[in-house]
Parts: sequence; structure tokens; C-alpha cells
Amino acid sequence: MKSLFDKPAYTEVNDRINLLSENSKNHWGKMTVGQMLHHCQAPLNIILEKNDYGMKPNFLVKLFFKKMLYNDTPFKKKLPTAKFLRETEPRDFNFEKDQLSMLLNEFKDQSERENWGAHPAFGRLTKQQWGQMQYKHLDHHLTQFGV
Repeated sequence: MKSLFDKPAYTEVNDRINLLSENSKNHWGKMTVGQMLHHCQAPLNIILEKNDYGMKPNFLVKLFFKKMLYNDTPFKKKLPTAKFLRETEPRDFNFEKDQLSMLLNEFKDQSERENWGAHPAFGRLTKQQWGQMQYKHLDHHLTQFGV
């Protein structure tokens, strides 16, 4: 499975983000492209320990969703989003794209780091699991917008 820690996957994600425009339309779901770019910042903020969004460990989440985060099976379309990560406010495309790019660069700059904190909801993850989860989430939403 691809990992955002691997240079080819990292480059692919950046290239796909650069294919987006303010006019990119979703193929499913309710988010606009600006909202999606903002939403995709949350997992990077978590891994970079900037914000845990008030998430708490949850046995059911761990049991049913943790393994889904880092396997080769793509996320299904229209999966439910946790309430606190839902995007309903208008978002500026250019600002959100710049913010996501900045977080991706910060993530890349820390790629040699070996000790990563526990995920607030899923618990301890290996470095590889963190990278796979990040790639899979971004791939899901970039596919949602046709890139």
C-alpha cells in the first residue's frame, strides 16, 4: 500500500492537488473543493500534533475502523464523516490549497522522524500505518474531485 512517507506517493498527491481548481466538482458527497481541502488538513494536523480535535479513544471506532485506515481497499464513497470534521462553512479555495500544501511540506520535512504519537481515537500506530492512512484519506478525497 502507498504511504505518504514514500516520495513517489507524496509527489503524486501534490501533483493531484495542483490539478484542482476553484471549479472542480465533487463526484459524490456535499463538500465543495475548498471545504474538501480544509477537511484534508485535519489528519495532517493530528499527525503533526497541532490539533487533536477533541477526539477520544473509542473501542468501537478502533474495532471497526482502525484496520480500514491502512489496507489496500479504497474507502467507499459517501462514508460518514465524524461530526466535528464535517465541513459546512464556505472555504476559500486558494487559501485552503496553500494551507494543505504547507502541511504536506511540514509532514515531508518530518519524514525521518521515528517516534510518532498515538492517534487520539485509534491509539498507537506505526510510522508506516500513519503514512498509509494519510495517503488513503487524501487519495479518497482527490478521487472524489476527479483528480
